Amino acid sequence: MLRPTQEQIINFYHENTVIDYLGVEIVPTPDGEARLELLVEPRHANLYSMVHGGVLTTMADTAMGAKCLALNKKVVTISLNIEFMHAVMINTPRVFTDATVLHDGRKTMVCECKIVDARGKLYAKATATFFVIGHLIED
Repeated sequence: MLRPTQEQIINFYHENTVIDYLGVEIVPTPDGEARLELLVEPRHANLYSMVHGGVLTTMADTAMGAKCLALNKKVVTISLNIEFMHAVMINTPRVFTDATVLHDGRKTMVCECKIVDARGKLYAKATATFFVIGHLIED
């Protein structure tokens, strides 16, 4: 099975208007894939000056979907669980995703994602199950 290139993965997610709206960047990684990065801005904050949990959840969901896409599987989320360990305050400069595929099945996939800062501080950890709906590159 063909695997998408880094450029194809990044281009696929640049068509995601929610990611663009939030200002999330899709950044190439040395392993040929991509991670998500967020330059934290006041517009991402809730009433307590913390990044809204929905923003972080969207980042995690998208990052895990990108890991599935790197295996040439287009997916939709069946279920997602996220645990918030620390608040991402608006004075936190930038947060990053670190996603991993735990199960690569024919019809379903399971992934996890950590949201960290540049020092490696863990802010949130998510796990999700995805349903495979097709391939980015058809054989």
